[in-house]
Parts: sequence; structure tokens; C-alpha cells
Amino acid sequence: MSSFMSVFASLVEHLATLLQPLFHASAAAAAIMLFTAFVRLLVHPLSRAGARGQRARLKLQPRIAELRKKHKKNPEAMQKAIMELHREEKVSPLSGCLPMLFQMPAFFLLYHLFSSKRIGGDPNELLGHTLGAAPLGGNFRHALAHGGLFGPQGLVYVALFALVAAVATFNYRRTKRQMALSAAAAPATDQAQVPGAGAMTAMSKYMPLMSFMTLFTVGAVPLAAALYVVTSTTWSAIERAVLYRDMPYGAAAALPA
Repeated sequence: MSSFMSVFASLVEHLATLLQPLFHASAAAAAIMLFTAFVRLLVHPLSRAGARGQRARLKLQPRIAELRKKHKKNPEAMQKAIMELHREEKVSPLSGCLPMLFQMPAFFLLYHLFSSKRIGGDPNELLGHTLGAAPLGGNFRHALAHGGLFGPQGLVYVALFALVAAVATFNYRRTKRQMALSAAAAPATDQAQVPGAGAMTAMSKYMPLMSFMTLFTVGAVPLAAALYVVTSTTWSAIERAVLYRDMPYGAAAALPA
């Protein structure tokens, strides 16, 4: 593991060196954002597959409505029939979650890299890099202790929080609208027959707010990992707006990432 971390640290350093003429002291931060974009490009085929899966699920809605009507007095039979339909049509309800799952290793890799004082037995030189005045190995609490919210370091976080809040608000409004349309597409009488419908309804009330959880992540993790989260979240908002643009309530099943 330590040798792998050394190789990754070396790659980040080399990339930062290449970007230094353009970004100067913030070259390592730019390298992290570029690394994030590279990861998202690798994951993009999965995002497209998730969008195709969502279109396929939408096409099944009339048949699912018929199954709900047919088995409305037998919830277990209804659930089994719906699962069988998905299996026959080769549609996975979980396809939209794959992009988020495949990104997690990259996030934890950056988190570990910028949380470690030593890499491969040597001092971690990456911790000396900054974004503006804020060190990439520091966090929001560290920034508050060095100048407060509107100090040189704090202002970096103010900018990040503002960006995350803007993206979260966009996601909130979009998800809220999509879930309202999705609920309208499935009559309440049918929904009541679905096993676990009460839990699903309760979860749907809070799902649009999940985008704002990113604010807590950005404030808690090292700045380098926060940059990954901010870049990836912004990418996701734009990507979903494009991939799901022709689906009025199709993206409701896709959680923010």
C-alpha cells in the first residue's frame, strides 16, 4: 500500500509540475481537479448506461402499472412479478448507483494521501501545496484557526461552500420536481400496495436534501479531498442535466453523487 501511495504521490507531483506555469502555487490543486475530471471520464460510460437503464425503466411503467393493478391485493406477488419483469427485460434498478460506487476508491485515495504526514517513509511534500492560502492537507477547522472565516484560508472555503450550495440548490430543485412528477405518474393507491412503501415515502421527503450533505463533507475532509468532491459534484450536476434532459421524471431514482 505504501509503495502504491508513493507512486500516486509522485504522479500528482509530476502533474502539478506540468501545470505550474499556468497555476503557479495552486498547481497541485489544479492537478487534483484534473485527476477528478479524468476519473469522471472513466466513469462516464457507466453514467450513460445508467441513463439508458432509466429510459428502459420508464418504458416499463405501463406494464408495471398493469402488474400493480393485477396484484393489488397480493403485495408479495406484485413485488415478485415486478422483479421478474425487470429480470426479463434485463433492467437493473441499481444501475444508477454504479458511478458513485466506482468513484469512492479515488476519493479515499486522495483522502489518505493528504491525511498522511509521511509517504513511503519520507515526508509528504504534497502537504506543502496550497489552494490560495489554504493548505491542501488542512480542513475547514484548520482554516478557522488561522484567520477565521474571512481570513485568507477561510475565504477559500467560503468560495467552495458557495459553489457547493449553488450546485446543491440546482440538484434540490431538479430532484424535487422529478420526484413530484414521478409520484404523479404512480397513483397513491398503487404505491400503497408496494412492500416498504411507507419507508420509501419517508425517504423521498429527505432525498432532495442529500445534495446539501456535500457541504459537511467539504468542511470535514482535507482540502484536497474536498476539491475532489466539489469537482465531482459539479460534474455530476452538469452530466445529469444532459443525460436526463429528455426524461421528465427519470432521474428521480438517481441519487446525487
